Amino acid sequence: QVQLMESGGDSVQAGGSLRLSCVMSGFHYGSYIKTCLAWFRQAPGKEREGVAAIENDGRPTYVNSVKGRFTISRDNAGNILYLEMNNVEPEDTGMYYCAAGGSWVRPFYPEEYTYWGQGTQVTVSS
Repeated sequence: QVQLMESGGDSVQAGGSLRLSCVMSGFHYGSYIKTCLAWFRQAPGKEREGVAAIENDGRPTYVNSVKGRFTISRDNAGNILYLEMNNVEPEDTGMYYCAAGGSWVRPFYPEEYTYWGQGTQVTVSS
């Protein structure tokens, strides 16, 4: 059974940093290598939006609003997905979710992802 579990969310002041983690388990050996892994976020009253993704070829992709501030990565074993968040802004507030999908998914289309975590809350105060 595939499971994704996020952690690392917290309340921070603007300009601070956070590192989110997503532990992934239950994938068949090697299959996760071919998936697209991503972080999404959802603020109250807003739609879920893609923040960062690692596609099947290893290339990172970022939404414009976080470029230069956030970094997506995964550990060497491929079991943990990270999101390093620096110089955070109040607009970064939201529930952050990790997601995994097949290599065919378009990175920031949430409806195309198969597996989701429960989310971790990030709150940035000004």
